[in-house]
Amino acid sequence: MADENRNKDELTEDDLTLAGQSTSGKDDDDSDNEEENEDTDTDSDDSQQTLVTREGLKNLKDELEELENVKRKEVAQRLKEAISFGDLSENSEYEDAKNEQALTENRIAELKRMIKTAKIIAEKKSSGKIVKIGSTVKIQNLTDKDEPETYTIVGSTEANPTEAKISNESPIGASIVDKEQGDEVSVKVPAGELKYKILKVS
Repeated sequence: MADENRNKDELTEDDLTLAGQSTSGKDDDDSDNEEENEDTDTDSDDSQQTLVTREGLKNLKDELEELENVKRKEVAQRLKEAISFGDLSENSEYEDAKNEQALTENRIAELKRMIKTAKIIAEKKSSGKIVKIGSTVKIQNLTDKDEPETYTIVGSTEANPTEAKISNESPIGASIVDKEQGDEVSVKVPAGELKYKILKVS
């Protein structure tokens, strides 16, 4: 029964730490340990490269800075407020804040990994008109005879269809990478197979 009726006077140090509070001064030691762990884990991610443009890498760094300097503080404040309500066993605000914190920390860890393993894509125009990551490509769907569409081929972390940026791992992207202007390619989709022609590469 004691666990089910905890109030804010009986909070464990784990609860306080989640809210950005500490009663033992462990935060500095923990942060040092985290930095040491990051240093020791660096080699394990080197084999997984994250292909990005310079703009894409900047976006990743900006997002990381926002999460570390703004989002973390907001979540910590939410936790403090939720804890002040007491009786954590039936405190939905506390649970929501803890879940948001977990998502935030997971995203921070993912961004750090991507930034560490980032490989800048050379954004040079191909003199041979060959499609590469970073190329802007004008293609036409020959199967449905649609109007030509223009896409920029990017790494998976930057893919954004609303900005006409498609991943080199997408069906269309994978089919046209390393192909030349004027080539026709087949793209497998759930509905079958589509034929595309590469009209222009820049």
